[in-house]
Amino acid sequence: MVIHVFIFFLVVICLKRNKPKYMQIVDAAVIAIAENGYHQAQVSKIAKQAGVADGTIYLYFKNKEDILISVFQEKMGIFVENLQAIIKSGETASDKLCKMIENHFRVLSSDRHLATVTQLELRQSNKEIRLKINSILKEYLILLDQILIEGMLNGEFNQTMDVRIARQMVFGTIDEITTTWVMNENRYDLLEQAPKVKQLLLNALKA
Repeated sequence: MVIHVFIFFLVVICLKRNKPKYMQIVDAAVIAIAENGYHQAQVSKIAKQAGVADGTIYLYFKNKEDILISVFQEKMGIFVENLQAIIKSGETASDKLCKMIENHFRVLSSDRHLATVTQLELRQSNKEIRLKINSILKEYLILLDQILIEGMLNGEFNQTMDVRIARQMVFGTIDEITTTWVMNENRYDLLEQAPKVKQLLLNALKA
């Protein structure tokens, strides 16, 4: 029964993604939420930004909360797909970690509306939404764990470190650097911070 429900859920997602207006609404929601704030970004504003009627929104989403979760799911997919490609590159764990950091900063620095949504607006949502968002984020963190474990096994990283704490340190650092950049209204180049962050984290992981 659980498997059937899961398959149905995947089919629904695939059907949505194959409809251009679904992604049109998702992209419009990123802009509307970033410019108005999550609580002030009514469905009507998202519809207007997307260039569709209000009723069209409800053909794809149950409510505004569903839109927010879908935004995170779709955009987080970019990070996951890029990191999967990095992991398959055959490079060292250190190189993979460095590329992950660069990719994370590059994606968000190239889409400042998305950066505002992920770093600020998502954190103002209710507990139920945050829990759903955390479950989506988990896939990205599992890939990070793979890099850390690989580095431990081949001797690049400290073989006695706690992977869970190491993951929190790496992601927490990347996340905080990005949030600070957003809070400072993007006044400097986020990608230029990557070399310093990479060196800091690599030194900590090797200690």
